[in-house]
Amino acid sequence: MSYFTEANSVDTVNARMGESTDPRLREVMTGLVKHLHAFAVEVNLTQEEWEYGIGFLTRTGQMCSGERQEFILLSDVLGMSMLVDAINNRRPEGATENTVFGPFHVADAPIRQMGETISLDGKGESCLFEGRVLDLDGAPIEGACVDVWSDNADGYYDVQQPGIQPKWNNRGRFFTGPDGRYAFRGIKPVSYPIPDDGPVGQMLGHLGRHPYRPAHMHYLVTAPGYQRLVTHTFVGGDDYLASDAVFGVKQSLIAPYERLDGADTAWCSPFDFVLVRG
Repeated sequence: MSYFTEANSVDTVNARMGESTDPRLREVMTGLVKHLHAFAVEVNLTQEEWEYGIGFLTRTGQMCSGERQEFILLSDVLGMSMLVDAINNRRPEGATENTVFGPFHVADAPIRQMGETISLDGKGESCLFEGRVLDLDGAPIEGACVDVWSDNADGYYDVQQPGIQPKWNNRGRFFTGPDGRYAFRGIKPVSYPIPDDGPVGQMLGHLGRHPYRPAHMHYLVTAPGYQRLVTHTFVGGDDYLASDAVFGVKQSLIAPYERLDGADTAWCSPFDFVLVRG
């Protein structure tokens, strides 16, 4: 029998797992204990800091509700969400890159006709979003569902302002035809802050970090026989591209936004999505 000491803490804790423990659970928990104990030793964690950390996690849990997940927000701002996303969405060169799903997707958005507008509140600078859904060989994908959502001109999603924004504002689903093309009208997105009135926001303040996300349009692109794509396209030139609070920006996802003169929209943002068979 080995009793707990600072020197053998990891081995002692991990040795307590039963022989019938699920192998994957054993692997995950063994690694967690190893790195958690190494962290405490590396920073020489004090009792007061440990107590503050427990209090912080408690407040984070208390902030969670059916409408808000503060722990996911914590994972986001620590870069953990993006790391897990990257590990689970490794794709070949040429395929469109994934990024974080975000908390504001709503399932079963209205199916709209190609070219229809998703902006229902009449706010913001109008923008035409268009492009193709392709496979890695450049062939168009028919029947792909392009599910889109964005904030409004004030930086809020419709679910954040029920009764203020129309239901399904800046949301919609579009299905590609034989040419793989999609097109819809929305608004040029604006940057906005993540919820920062809770413990995660307080932590960002103590770290000298801002809570802003650069302007972006969300996309969930699915097609039979292909891997699901969860991504954004970001507005080039946004002030927060290099300091996204949740680390979601990738160079390949910065989209062109072209000013249009004499057209029925003020902007146009072309972008093709390349899916991987799966």
